[in-house]
Amino acid sequence: MAVKGAVKKKKKGPDTFLWVMIDKKGRKRKGETQANSLQEAKAELRKQGIVPKSVKKKPAPLLGGVGGKPVEPQDIAIFARQLATMMSSGVPMVQAFELVGNGADKPAMGKLIMGIKDDLESGTALADCLAKQPLYFDDLFCNLVRAGEAAGVLEDLLDKIATYKEKSEAIKKKIKKALSYPISIMVIAAVVMVILMLFVIPEFESLFDGFGADLPAFTQMVVDWSRWLQAYWWVLVAILVPLGVTLSQLNRRSKAFQNGKERMMLYLPIFGEILNKAAVARFARTLSTMFAAGVPMVDALESVAGATGNVAYVEAVMDMREEVATGTSLTQAMKNTDMFPPMVVQMLQIGEESGAIDAMLSKVADFYEDEVDNMVDSLSSLMEPAIMAILGVLVGGMVVAMYLPIFQMGAVI
Repeated sequence: MAVKGAVKKKKKGPDTFLWVMIDKKGRKRKGETQANSLQEAKAELRKQGIVPKSVKKKPAPLLGGVGGKPVEPQDIAIFARQLATMMSSGVPMVQAFELVGNGADKPAMGKLIMGIKDDLESGTALADCLAKQPLYFDDLFCNLVRAGEAAGVLEDLLDKIATYKEKSEAIKKKIKKALSYPISIMVIAAVVMVILMLFVIPEFESLFDGFGADLPAFTQMVVDWSRWLQAYWWVLVAILVPLGVTLSQLNRRSKAFQNGKERMMLYLPIFGEILNKAAVARFARTLSTMFAAGVPMVDALESVAGATGNVAYVEAVMDMREEVATGTSLTQAMKNTDMFPPMVVQMLQIGEESGAIDAMLSKVADFYEDEVDNMVDSLSSLMEPAIMAILGVLVGGMVVAMYLPIFQMGAVI
C-alpha cells in the first residue's frame, strides 16, 4: 500500500545571487552574494555601497552544490594572514592561493579564493583580481595590495592588512557587545513583566475579591494595568509589530534613515562616546596603514572615509580630502571638521612636522582602541548592578503591590 503525502523537504538555506555593476571608472564588475530573496539581496548590496545594474538568482548546478556559511570579514583577515605567511616563506603566489583555497574551512571562501587563483593564472594583477569581488575586498584592501605589488613588498602589506582587519573586527565586536547587552536584558525584563501582568496578577486579583475592602492605591494601579493588558493586548501587538517591521525595513532600505540613526547614536550618553572613539580609532588605524603603504594622501583619505563606520565621520573625512586636494595641510583640514579630539590633531601635527605621520597615527589608533576596550569593559561591569537594580525595582515593585493588601489585613487583625 502506497504511503500518501509527500516527503518533507529540508529547510533551505540562503540562495546565491549574481550581480553586475558599473564602477566610477566605467568598468564592469561582477560578484555574488547570499540572501533569502531577491529584495534582500538588493538591500544587502546597497548596504555594502554597491549599486548593481542587475541582480539575478544563480542557477543551481546540474549535479547539486555544496552549501555552507557565507564569507565574513574575519575570513578575509585569516586569508590575508595565511597568504602573507606563505609568500614570506617563498611559496609562489598561485601555489599559495591553491594551498589556502584548498584548506579553507568554508566552501564559499574556498570557492572565492580558487576563483581569484584562476584569474591570477590568466595574467591579471592581484589587485585587479580582488577588485572583481568588491563585496569581499573593498577599495582600501585593493589599494593596499596595488601599492604592495608596485613596491615589491606585497607580503608585508598583506600582513598589515590582516592586522588592520583583525583590529577593526575586534572593535566592531566590542561595540556590538556594548549595545546588545543592555538591550537583551531590557527585552527579558519586558517579557517577565508581561508574563506577570497576564498570568500572575490575575490570580492575586481573584484572591483580593474576597477581602471585601478597598485595595491600596499602588495595588489598584497595578491591577488596573493588568486588566487593561488582558483586555487590549492586541492593541500593543497591532502597534509594536508594524512599528518594528517598518523600522527594520527603513534601516535596511532607506539611506536617509540609516544616516540619521548613525548621527543620533553619536550623541547617546556613554554609548555615543564609545562610538566616537571607535570611529577615531578606525580612522587612525586605516590612514596609518595607507600611509605606511605609500598610498597618496588624497587617495588614502577617500578609502579611509568609508572605514570610519559612521556617516558623520565619512562626511568629515571627505571634507578633509577636498581641502587637502586644494593644498590645505592635513592637520588644518582635520581641525576644520570639529569632529576630532584636540589630542588627535596635535599628534597628527607632530607627525607632519617630523615626517612620521603613519607612526603617530598608529599610536593614536592604539590609544583609542585601548580606550574603547576599557570603556566597554567598565560599562559592562557598571551596567550589571544597574540592570539588576532596575529589574529589582520593576519585579519587586509588583510583588510589593500584590502583598500590600495582605500586610494591611494582617495589621488590622
